[in-house]
Amino acid sequence: MTENGDLFGVVAEALGVERVQVLRAPTDRFEAAREQWDDGNNFLAVSPGVVLGYERNTTTNRFLADHGIEVVPLVGSELGRGRGGPRCMSCPIERAPA
Repeated sequence: MTENGDLFGVVAEALGVERVQVLRAPTDRFEAAREQWDDGNNFLAVSPGVVLGYERNTTTNRFLADHGIEVVPLVGSELGRGRGGPRCMSCPIERAPA
C-alpha cells in the first residue's frame, strides 16, 4: 500500500491548522481484519477528544484512549449487521439563525 504523502498536509491546510496528527492502531493482520469487519474505523466525534464507537473494537478503543481520546463505548449488534456504526446513527441538524 502506498500512502499519499500530500494528503495530511492538504487536510491541515483546509482546516487552517499547522498540521494534523494521524493515529494508526498497532494491529497485526488478524486484528486489523476483525476490527475492519467490526467497524473499527467507524467513530463519531461528539466533541474535541471524545468519540463514540463500538465496544467490541477493543484494540482501536484502547489505542485511542492511550492517546488521550475518550471513547464512549456503544453496544451495537443490529446496526453493525448492516455494516453501520455510530456515524450512521447521526444526521446533520440545521438550526435557524437566532
